[in-house]
Amino acid sequence: MKILLLDPAGALVDFGLRCLAEGHEVKQWVRPHGDTQSKIGRGLIDRVINWQAYARQADLIVLSDNAYQMRELEKFHEEGYPIIGTNMLGAKLELDRDYGLDVMKKAGLKMMPSHEFKDYNSAIEFVKANPKRYVSKPSGDADKALSYVSKSPADMVFMLERWKSKGKNKLDFILQEFVPGIEVAVGGWMGPNGFLKPICENFEHKKLMSSDYGCNTGEQGTVLRYLEESSLFNDTLKKFEDYLAYIGHTGYVDLAFIIDDKGEPRPLEWTTRPGWPLFNIQNSLHKGSVVDWMFDLLDGKDTLKVKKDIATGIVIPIGDYPRSKTTGRDHSGFPIYGLPDELSSDYALCEVMVGNAPQNEDGEVVTRKSLVTAGDYVMVANGHGKTVSEACKEAYKLVKEIDIPDCINVRDDVGERLEHQLPELQEYGYCEDWTY
Repeated sequence: MKILLLDPAGALVDFGLRCLAEGHEVKQWVRPHGDTQSKIGRGLIDRVINWQAYARQADLIVLSDNAYQMRELEKFHEEGYPIIGTNMLGAKLELDRDYGLDVMKKAGLKMMPSHEFKDYNSAIEFVKANPKRYVSKPSGDADKALSYVSKSPADMVFMLERWKSKGKNKLDFILQEFVPGIEVAVGGWMGPNGFLKPICENFEHKKLMSSDYGCNTGEQGTVLRYLEESSLFNDTLKKFEDYLAYIGHTGYVDLAFIIDDKGEPRPLEWTTRPGWPLFNIQNSLHKGSVVDWMFDLLDGKDTLKVKKDIATGIVIPIGDYPRSKTTGRDHSGFPIYGLPDELSSDYALCEVMVGNAPQNEDGEVVTRKSLVTAGDYVMVANGHGKTVSEACKEAYKLVKEIDIPDCINVRDDVGERLEHQLPELQEYGYCEDWTY
């Protein structure tokens, strides 16, 4: 089969390698930065510049994102090309936060009060006039650092004034009233006839450091499992099954919530694309072919078979991650030691490429072609177990096998908060099949 990975950030390297291992022909498009082509995947997967030509030949097109090339892709959706990934209307649910929240509200979900703004001055005046604790969330594909959970109204005003002075974020954003509770998400794979049977409940850990210190990274580690039945799914995401089919969404979709102190799911946001590292962790649980079920999904068939273990994925980054876009530091070319010789579900390779690096061989040091870093988001270590603690222990054991001659920034408490959060959720009737 001919597979095209439309992959702006180079996030589908691991998936592409697994497709190649099955004998498929794989092409990958990665968004260039100005006149510079990305190094991610170099020497591993064939790269293309004119993706449109390859899309017309492809048996399957897999999207990693929903913010780039969407207008160009729309005609391919309309002409019925085999695409695992959303269209412009599906992307709008995530990228236009106010629109996405309005869709949830119309479905009867209990919303947290939120307000959309187009400029910082209006937001600053609003917070001063309504002094509460807020969460700021940008629309579109903005810098994750512009997502901010304030500790007080003054804290929020300070950040808004700082972003304004730095000229940050030209896109709309929302301020959402802070509601304390437990954050959890539920998602599923959507085909033309609705959701596939396995439903994915997951817990993200977004901060860089343990105990939720440090800056937002998008996601530093995740604990997830597939289930045949999910009360959280039935109460929330399932309400949108007909709507998602109607607008033509295909691929993964996820809703994140705060479960408040009354057990009410209060929606935070849509994700209408694969999650990262969520997708890399999910692949470690998929049985059989990495891609055949995707072909079947587009034909309205449900053939995805999964392991029922709990899985934990730990992101292994290096250097000044996640600030490297600001610092401009080059994180490429560092050798990666400790990986198994063969492709394994234990690790998902991310920002890597082929380069020359010193290796230990038969008591000597030789320089040869090796797997090296192509950025700061190097890989994900995946651990499985019957319980959360087993899966986390296995994942951290795998982390310790990896050595890179640069600073590895691994959060060391992924999953630990579930020891007290799972019993609380289970009192509300959610996550009842989980064991810490």
